[in-house]
Amino acid sequence: MFELENKYYNEHKEEYRKKYLGKHLVIHGNELKGVYDNDGDAFNEAIKTMKPGTFMIKIVTATDEEEIQRFMSRVYVK
Repeated sequence: MFELENKYYNEHKEEYRKKYLGKHLVIHGNELKGVYDNDGDAFNEAIKTMKPGTFMIKIVTATDEEEIQRFMSRVYVK
């Protein structure tokens, strides 16, 4: 699941750590679609143009050990 998006993120990880540390990235295929302060904003903006399940939201962390894998359903609770 999200092999292409994970590959793209890993290829740009160091650049994104310098620019977007702590931000939430929306990645679709081989493209960064948006940068947001929280996962709710990232998800709500992404579903305006893409179907749920077709994009990945990734939190930019300082180290690989801090990375968290989360899988979202179609439900978002505020």
